Amino acid sequence: MTSPSAPLFRRALCAMITPFTPSGTLDLDGAQHLAAQLVANGCDGLVLSGTTGESPTTTDTEKSALVAAVREAVGDRAKIVAGIGTPDTRHTVELAKEAQKAGADGLLVVAPYYSRPPQDAVEAHFREIADACELPLMLYDIPARTGIRIEPETILRLAGHPGIVAVKDCSSDFLGAQKVLARTDLAYYAGCDEHNLALYAVGGTGYVSTVANVIPARLRAVLDAFDAGDTARAARLQHEATPLIEAIMAAGLPGTVTVKALLNALALPAGPVRAPLRPAAPATTDTLLSLHAALTGA
Repeated sequence: MTSPSAPLFRRALCAMITPFTPSGTLDLDGAQHLAAQLVANGCDGLVLSGTTGESPTTTDTEKSALVAAVREAVGDRAKIVAGIGTPDTRHTVELAKEAQKAGADGLLVVAPYYSRPPQDAVEAHFREIADACELPLMLYDIPARTGIRIEPETILRLAGHPGIVAVKDCSSDFLGAQKVLARTDLAYYAGCDEHNLALYAVGGTGYVSTVANVIPARLRAVLDAFDAGDTARAARLQHEATPLIEAIMAAGLPGTVTVKALLNALALPAGPVRAPLRPAAPATTDTLLSLHAALTGA
């Protein structure tokens, strides 16, 4: 297990979008450019092919190619965590091995969705993946999308496995997160941007942030201020980012849609979303641009 004071995956991680060309193919040049920009502006880790990276609509080959391209672009300046979660344990193991070959440092593994297995089967799923591969695992608890929790008691049992080192928490169960933090050495990452500072303040490791695609330096500054002992500044920076966080994450559209709309408007690599997702309306993009400009002065 890894201590939160020395996190294996570092602390300011961006859940990076997957750039596509106008025709909808994988844009590896764009991915390399965006990854380099994110790292230059404070991200010390990148999570690829997660929810924000549109993993349900990218192929296995595209996932591996994305890891290899981003690894080439950022070198050892950032950790790369590859999303490999599927509802099929065997398929997930295959993706884990391919991610390792492509150059990933770790694996983001979501709970097995759709079939909604009981907790003993969820636990067995993660153990089988961890036993089958050499890279460390970050458990991804996002029941709003999977339809199933990784219950705190399940996480407590899994914490004893040497290959399971971290959690991305999108459960909105702050009590459950604190229970696990108090009883394990797991590195805990906020997966909901509104919780970045709150979870960090009670011993979390950092964040895996969708909003970091568009304000990486601002979100990193929240953690830096807290580490420097300036908790008032950390709170102010978090509060100032809240309107944009809300517009991106809680306005009725997936974060992928809103982030890509804003990145495209800022002339940064993004491209279209893949169906069944649809692009944001012009009025939504205008609102996002206005909030971004108010926050950054750009």
